[in-house]
Amino acid sequence: MFVGNLPSEATEESVTELFSEFGKVRSIHLVSDVFTRKCRGFGFIEMEGHEARAAIAGLNGKNYNGKQLRVNFEEPRNNKRGGRRR
Repeated sequence: MFVGNLPSEATEESVTELFSEFGKVRSIHLVSDVFTRKCRGFGFIEMEGHEARAAIAGLNGKNYNGKQLRVNFEEPRNNKRGGRRR
């Protein structure tokens, strides 16, 4: 799943705690700034399908430390890029 609009103070532990009320968090990766090590506002979480759907329903749009969370299934990336290849 993709989770966005996280506050910069968010840690893997705090986000895991938030999501674990809906089931077991299998893995988590928050994207952090290289220099400050603070959260850049988004990350990826792995949970079982039914638990992930419950987390999306329960957390999408929820206020978390003053920010409204965006939680949804991660869209598969299309490896095709625009423009011509040389």
